[in-house]
Amino acid sequence: MSEGAARPRDSQSEIHAGFIPLVDCAPLVIAKELGFDAEQNFALFLHRDVSWANIRDKVEAGVLDCAIMLAPMPLASTLGLGGRRAVPLIAAMSTNLNGNAITVSRALYDEMLKADRASAVAGGMESAKSLASVVARRRVEGAEPLTLGMVYPFSSHNYDLRYWLAAAGIDPDNDVNLVVVPPPLIAGSLKAGRIDGFCVGEPWNSVAVAEGNGVIVATKPELWVASPEKVLGLKLEFPERYPELTLKLIRALTMACAWLDSRENRLTAAEILAKPSYVGISKELLLRVLTDDMKRGTGATEPATTDAVIFHKNGANFPWVSHASWILTQMIRWGQVRAPFDITEVVRRVYRPDLYRDAVRSLGLQTPDDDVRREFGAAFFGGETFDPAMPLDYLRRLSMRDRTVDLTLFDEQAR
Repeated sequence: MSEGAARPRDSQSEIHAGFIPLVDCAPLVIAKELGFDAEQNFALFLHRDVSWANIRDKVEAGVLDCAIMLAPMPLASTLGLGGRRAVPLIAAMSTNLNGNAITVSRALYDEMLKADRASAVAGGMESAKSLASVVARRRVEGAEPLTLGMVYPFSSHNYDLRYWLAAAGIDPDNDVNLVVVPPPLIAGSLKAGRIDGFCVGEPWNSVAVAEGNGVIVATKPELWVASPEKVLGLKLEFPERYPELTLKLIRALTMACAWLDSRENRLTAAEILAKPSYVGISKELLLRVLTDDMKRGTGATEPATTDAVIFHKNGANFPWVSHASWILTQMIRWGQVRAPFDITEVVRRVYRPDLYRDAVRSLGLQTPDDDVRREFGAAFFGGETFDPAMPLDYLRRLSMRDRTVDLTLFDEQAR
């Protein structure tokens, strides 16, 4: 069978799922290794890949039934963004929250310390201010713009990095160069000097720190506490063709996520994820992330990491429609989509809390009564507010965005 061919299916008892070697592939891996799939009377077959573009292509083509995907990917595919034909995908559940960090080279961190030590040491949203001072100095000196890596244009990594930069007055499209680097290659790119920093999922930030090449300046929960990261992505036709199998898959992954909540279980998870067929790095490094013991490489007293990655607690597996709304605002903000559409209609089509509720009802899990929630205060990008009922008003408040996108056309679609 060629890579581009749809995989034939003879029964409703197997699912082929894709993943990238990241800490947050754990729900799929644990569901397979600990037999949560068998408990639900189906068999998972896991396929490791190196890039998100490959994952997208294989799910769209039917080579894979599903994948752990970047939260924005089903939305981008459904809208046909990036010059591609539209392929309807859905997000049936969230497989984790958080998991990313922003890392810079040791040389760039030294520049940040010299430019604004207080901001650099503070980390989180504050650290971008020291980078802004570096960017301004380099511009005056006529130096080449900094090059920063992210893993995929339609990713939380891209939007997190852009938000962090823009909040400090750095224009992501003009003041720096943003480039795409697959997660397993990004720490090596920093080491080789091809990029000056990056935003990526763990463990690749920690790898850069452990190798002495990087410094973590912001973790995902320091930008947005309990923020969207990965989802279970499937073609829309899959639950329509295999409704019971879809519910079994959601249950198995939810059970794996619940198992991962235990600190003791995370020790076992690190041993499993360390296998070459999964993440393929040392158990000790994986444990730093899984047990909130991340090293940042600052050479000073480092703040404790809290909830570096959340797999299940506090309703982490619920596919919040409001998360999808925020993601679409960022696609509009940065000019990735210009043709107007009804935001509410699209998010309801792609993010499917109805499927998740149906699946976990038999597990006795409580789910939120509503599908949306407001994000606000210090927990959301240093004091911003996002009301999913008024996404365009939120966009208009943002000081930096692509002004060639006419928001009034989106207003008309919403009426």
